[in-house]
Amino acid sequence: MSAYRKTLAGVAVAALALGAAACGGGSSGSSKSSGGTTTVRIMVGGLDKQIYLPFMLTERLGYYKAAGLDVQMTDEPAGVDAENQMLAGNVDAVGGFYDHNIDLQAKGKSTESVAQMLQAPGEVEMVRSDEASSITSAANFAGKKLGITDLGSSTDFITKALAVHAGVPVNRITPVGVQAGPTFIAAMQHKQIDAGMTTEPTITALEQKGLAKPIIDMRTAAGTRAALGGTYPATCVYFTTAYVNAHKATVQKLVNAYVKTLKWIQAHNGTQIADQMPPAYYTGVGKANYARALDSEKGIYSPDGLMPADGPSTILNVLGSFSPDVKGHKIDLSKTYTNTFVQQAK
Repeated sequence: MSAYRKTLAGVAVAALALGAAACGGGSSGSSKSSGGTTTVRIMVGGLDKQIYLPFMLTERLGYYKAAGLDVQMTDEPAGVDAENQMLAGNVDAVGGFYDHNIDLQAKGKSTESVAQMLQAPGEVEMVRSDEASSITSAANFAGKKLGITDLGSSTDFITKALAVHAGVPVNRITPVGVQAGPTFIAAMQHKQIDAGMTTEPTITALEQKGLAKPIIDMRTAAGTRAALGGTYPATCVYFTTAYVNAHKATVQKLVNAYVKTLKWIQAHNGTQIADQMPPAYYTGVGKANYARALDSEKGIYSPDGLMPADGPSTILNVLGSFSPDVKGHKIDLSKTYTNTFVQQAK
């Protein structure tokens, strides 16, 4: 764990403790500070990953403050843990993959995405270099140890779906939670995993070190369709439906800020974006490589924050291919997201 991530982890613990005290030990809700700004607590499933870049970039551009918001971001490498913190009332929202909203509805929980930041997952299945000749596709996953961020995470969902689509039952693979960044790289170095799913800048770091090679690339819409059969909208900001209904003005301010950030991303190149990010985010790969990775996968970012029309149905099919919680259950996709706030922002 890097010193920066340790710092983030410490901030997360402190913020959660303060949040719980401020909210009576578990009631979720925004609050007014003495300065008149509205506080919103968001837990992000890996702040230094490029797939979650809009959250920090919005802060660095000053858009939260301009919207009258005090956004307290905490870092949790696995989205499944972030959603649990939200459901417990310790944070107000999650920066994570949209697919969790479908999974949660299947489990009797009501949550919804209010702004879509990624229109493709930005995930890549990397195979360890010494296994590259024996693992060339998901059809070779049987009997292999496959790296994911954590059990129940979106990388877990997608890995299982890839296996099933390739004819490999989920009980024939071994998912191993190794998070991302240094821990993922170490898992490759020490041969704790044979292959694994990760994002930038970890992908670039693995290739620089000669540790792994990509075999399934979902950093483009075409690559995602080939792997998963359709559009797979990924990173979003989501709340419980109860929070959204009770704090519509706050949610609108937040979405306004994110729509501005998404438009800013479209108007700038990788170097200009990297200039705005904390240096700790690219220390492992170098700023130039970080910027190049951004340029190569810039298409993953939504240009407007809207949910792609075919996205929810694609994800429902993906989750239904392996998840007993989703398969055969009635899911109302219209309750798992809303475009209303983004449309009002436009």
